[in-house]
Amino acid sequence: MDGSFLIDISALYRNIQKYFDKTMARYDIGSGQLIFLFLINEHEGITMNEVSRIGEVDKGTTTKSIQKLIEQDYVQARTDENDRRVKRLYTTQRASEIMSTLYDLRNECRMKLGMNSDFDSFENLLDRITTNSRMYLNPEPVYSGIRIGGLQKMTLLDYPGKVAATIFTSGCTFKCPYCHNKDLVFVPDSYEFYDPEDVLTYLEKRKKILDGVCITGGEPLMQEGLTDFIRAIRDMGYPVKLDTNGYYPQRLKELAESGLVDYIAMDIKNCEERYAETVGLNPEVFRMEKIRESVDYLISGTTEYEFRTTVIREFHTRQDLLKTAEMIRGCRNYYLQQYNEGPNVIQPGWTAYSRREMEELLEAVREIVPNAELRGVKD
Repeated sequence: MDGSFLIDISALYRNIQKYFDKTMARYDIGSGQLIFLFLINEHEGITMNEVSRIGEVDKGTTTKSIQKLIEQDYVQARTDENDRRVKRLYTTQRASEIMSTLYDLRNECRMKLGMNSDFDSFENLLDRITTNSRMYLNPEPVYSGIRIGGLQKMTLLDYPGKVAATIFTSGCTFKCPYCHNKDLVFVPDSYEFYDPEDVLTYLEKRKKILDGVCITGGEPLMQEGLTDFIRAIRDMGYPVKLDTNGYYPQRLKELAESGLVDYIAMDIKNCEERYAETVGLNPEVFRMEKIRESVDYLISGTTEYEFRTTVIREFHTRQDLLKTAEMIRGCRNYYLQQYNEGPNVIQPGWTAYSRREMEELLEAVREIVPNAELRGVKD
């Protein structure tokens, strides 16, 4: 009870480290690499991010240790067959020849530590203490569960008037067939998400270069922990723009009224009659009242906002756009965006209107929303 537990913990750690450094010297493996080799051996095909998460080790240390194991031919990294962005880790033949010995050394260490003591009880207590350390000493931030599928490190297009970074969240309520972010809607099993802490670290380092952050999707308002994640960004001094499909009106209100977002861009997909079709949902389950509620809130609220419609020949006639404009009559900003098909579209083959046709549609829409504009129109 003399407060020496910190000394005891430090001594225990250092003595275990010395033991493994000495006993594994003949394999040129340090004690710091052992946990990574065990994890890969027991979870063949694991990714670097998963190793870091399970081992509770920072990514820099994980990368350095595993890279050394690769150079020593104990581990190899292979490209995932279904997603070439993902690298999976496997033990090699050289590793398989020594793994049983390494497990013997681990068991020997445990046996020696447990001499003249009830080691099973100690391990149970240690497990509870470790859990407490996670929960009470270094609790994970609420936003740790947010799924970030992409990061555009710098853009002049996504946040009006600002040099911004754009964060793409994964998952969406809608399945718009013309959506150009297929992997953010139908998230592959092997998808590699960004660590929120890594994204925040990047933003912290770029405070002198960036002057805004855009959060888009997918649909950001689906994400648990979004509010706390945005709060962490705002604490750095960044203004935040949120892109949304408007299908979560209550969450939209709460976030806007918290004062954490400075600008909201809401997609208006089409007129009411064609909304469900345009967003790829069954009309029997789609709830148009959610869209109306979000529209009414933004128009009557105090947060800066815009509405925007991506115009596609197969989905939008002149009459459709006039009805869409009626839904947002009285709004501050409305943009008609020309469709531009990308390589990751959900269902390819849609057709864009020409510049001249877009200008004619804009002229018609301005009879209802006088301040409507075109965006992203090419010849």
